[in-house]
Amino acid sequence: MNNLLRLIGRRLLMLPITILGVTFLVFALMSLSPIDPAYSALGDTASQVQLDAYRELHGLNQPFLVQYFNYIINLFQGDLGVYGQASQSVSDKVFTALPLTIQLTFLGLAIALIVAFPLGIIAAIFRDKWPDQVIRLLSVASIATPSFWLAILLVVTFIGKLPVSGKLPEFSDNPGGWLLRMLLPACALAVPVIGQLTRVVRTSMVEELNRDYVRTALGAGIPKNIVIGRNVLRNALITPVTVIGLRVGYLMGGAVVIEIIFGLAGMGRVLVEGIQQNWVTVVQGAALVVALAFVIINILVDLLYVVINPRIRGV
Repeated sequence: MNNLLRLIGRRLLMLPITILGVTFLVFALMSLSPIDPAYSALGDTASQVQLDAYRELHGLNQPFLVQYFNYIINLFQGDLGVYGQASQSVSDKVFTALPLTIQLTFLGLAIALIVAFPLGIIAAIFRDKWPDQVIRLLSVASIATPSFWLAILLVVTFIGKLPVSGKLPEFSDNPGGWLLRMLLPACALAVPVIGQLTRVVRTSMVEELNRDYVRTALGAGIPKNIVIGRNVLRNALITPVTVIGLRVGYLMGGAVVIEIIFGLAGMGRVLVEGIQQNWVTVVQGAALVVALAFVIINILVDLLYVVINPRIRGV
């Protein structure tokens, strides 16, 4: 128990340090932008006096580290800055779009898990036989399929048959309509991950099936399905869980592109609008929130290792 608490403590201690590093990296990169936040906020009609007043009001004339410190202080208060001539809140814009991106990400992940784990297990059990060969071929094909290309193909194929555009219904009001609207983008997002995860599950299962304890259990007369269900699957899960944690970041990044293709009002639209309108604070806020979500999810996956594999508790 003490080892477990120490492990959790180390992971949680790294969380604020990692988050601080991410915020500094995003802020530093965005500070290199040639776009003047004052000019993008006030537009071409603003006078020099107005531009100078805006820079003074928002601390844009201060040294970089002072600006970063102020940004962190505001960030702890949930303030990501303002944008546009009306000084609208970046936080409101970003956190209105974020739930949709998270929903799409985890729906895509759920589809990938539901398909990849059975395929990987079947391929490992029937390794080097025809089911394994077919699954390996399909996994290679899915890895080689770009999500954005598949999304366009799905739009062209299913237009008029399934909803590929229009407003997304609220899940609480219309679960069926929500699922139909999100199904195609989630599938486009999930297909490459299915191939990658299937290969990882198969490899991990094959390694476990070759271990001595499996041969000993089978030699003692324990049925193979019991050995696989109770021991092999649990021990083989640690590597796929590692991959899942890394793939969540990929899925979130892919979701931004997929949302644009399917006309969903998520973080993709926020980023594109921010770039088109030269709203530096919007792009900065959206990039920062996506990066922080990725970091937090990976820390949670790191802690999940402990639940799946008790051997890690002694690390």
